[in-house]
Amino acid sequence: MKVEKAPRPAVFPDASGKKFAIIAATFYADLAAWMEDGARRGLRDCGVADDAIEVFSVPGCFELPVAARRLIRAGDYDGIVALGVVVRGETPHFEYVAGECARGIMDVQISSGVPIGFGVLTTETLAQAEERADPERGDKGYDAAIAAATVAVMGPKTERPRVGFR
Repeated sequence: MKVEKAPRPAVFPDASGKKFAIIAATFYADLAAWMEDGARRGLRDCGVADDAIEVFSVPGCFELPVAARRLIRAGDYDGIVALGVVVRGETPHFEYVAGECARGIMDVQISSGVPIGFGVLTTETLAQAEERADPERGDKGYDAAIAAATVAVMGPKTERPRVGFR
């Protein structure tokens, strides 16, 4: 099964002046490096300056949500790009890690109002992950960065206070 690159936007969002964090799960270090490179390129294509991009590492995908939450609380980020790889094995470990990672990242972005580009590959094989991470084939780190930048420029970065009954 060949992975097709997602079509690149004709016009990139203008995220100049915005600050982003990239969090890479390094369990598959070579793939994390490819995806980090793609995320940096994606943010640059959106006008983000190199000194407005900070990169952090965590051991695996399970740690991505809490790392994103800590960075949002401690920093002044307009967006986060979360990168990692979960490859199915012969145990149910895949379902737990992939599912909880996705749920956790969604919970963090909804509760904080800070967009998180989801660049977590969930594949059946390492070869599929390599294809999706590779800048020449899938370039999914790039796509996750474009997603984060797109949402970061949509409106205010913090949610308005809720009104009504509690």
